[in-house]
Amino acid sequence: MVEAGFEAKGCAAARGAGSAAVELAEGSPVLEAALVSPATISAELGGLTSAATHAASLAADALHRAIGLAARDGAIGLSPEPRRTLVAMSGGVDSAAAAQLALDAGDEVVSVTLELWSDPGTDGERSCCSPQAVLGARALAHRMGIPHFTLDLREEFGAAVVDDFLDGYAGGATPNPCVRCNGLVRFDRMLALASRLGAARLATGHYARVGHDDQGPLVRAGADPAKDQSYVLARLTGPELERLHFPLGHLDKPRVRELAAAAGLPVARKPESQDLCFLAGTGGPAAFMARHSARRPGLPAASQAGDIVDREGRVLGRHRGHQRFTVGQRRGIGVAATEPLYVLSKDARRNRVVVGPRQSLAARDVAVAPARLHRPATSADSVRLRYHSPAVPCDVRGAAGETPGRGHHPELSLRLGREVRAPAPGQTACLMRDDLVVGWGTIADA
Repeated sequence: MVEAGFEAKGCAAARGAGSAAVELAEGSPVLEAALVSPATISAELGGLTSAATHAASLAADALHRAIGLAARDGAIGLSPEPRRTLVAMSGGVDSAAAAQLALDAGDEVVSVTLELWSDPGTDGERSCCSPQAVLGARALAHRMGIPHFTLDLREEFGAAVVDDFLDGYAGGATPNPCVRCNGLVRFDRMLALASRLGAARLATGHYARVGHDDQGPLVRAGADPAKDQSYVLARLTGPELERLHFPLGHLDKPRVRELAAAAGLPVARKPESQDLCFLAGTGGPAAFMARHSARRPGLPAASQAGDIVDREGRVLGRHRGHQRFTVGQRRGIGVAATEPLYVLSKDARRNRVVVGPRQSLAARDVAVAPARLHRPATSADSVRLRYHSPAVPCDVRGAAGETPGRGHHPELSLRLGREVRAPAPGQTACLMRDDLVVGWGTIADA
């Protein structure tokens, strides 16, 4: 049962809405309190004028943030229910369709949205984890009759993902924050909440599947290659996958939109959010770094000018910050040459960008550090070096040439079956066996 109180300053509508939120929540089962919406608060007050409806929204948000804080900190514990499913809702069509499929299957559905990043410089409407996304997802869940929880993980996300992103770009790498977020922040927190709410499983709207071999579950690629998200789930482990469900894994996007439209969901035609949520509308990594440099004192300025050099170190031109460039990039170099030039590497210590002809980007050997193998190295037959890139045949070896077993490794070496163009340091190397993810590593060099 929920215990509630309130403190409100402001207009009479705000004080009344706070009181109504308490009246609705006090003594109610937590899943009933998680259904309280601005509309129910307004109805409790006999209906608010359009000018005063903001008060109900503020009171509802305050109530849900308090419930979410209690859930995150372990103050809520419900008895296990085998048909209770926690659904991760972003407010988009994919997560809404996942929730609808669970409802159609007869599950008792509860939803959660993670607030990961709050920044006035970010376009919250294009982000899946902004304060705007939280409000939209909660309203959608309540419209579907689903209790909703909000988890505020901004501190954890900033430390594990944003700071790593800033450090990576400052050091000359091109990090993939989505892989890190899924592996270190999102899923373990949501699975912990599922346990506290007595939910047997966590369902998400990812286009991936769970496969099995004789050693247990593994992430499996989604049936639609154009939407497959197994790459960004590469860090998930067997124990986590035991409790995960990806109901959209066998579908393509048009079919998901059809399901949402048939169910009358208002997000059936909603545009997709941006993958790099905290970069939405910011102007790119360099602009983001310039605005958030205070998070990592001592990092070089994103606009610090330096030399553009060839492979022999000859100065060809100047740049306005190496963070503006990615390995393999052609446009924007600004150096005249007899043949097109590409970014071959970045020397962050000397603030240099190394450029050369396209053929110089070819690589057959790639080092990854660190790495984790979900299965022994002999089980990997290919690797994906970028999100949505095709798998390339590979052989996995340890730093000393040995054949590694499953588990964490400080460094691994990948020998590719064919040359690839521009493996980018900082990106994730997703190791595959057919369509199963059997390990991952962070590209260190090529």
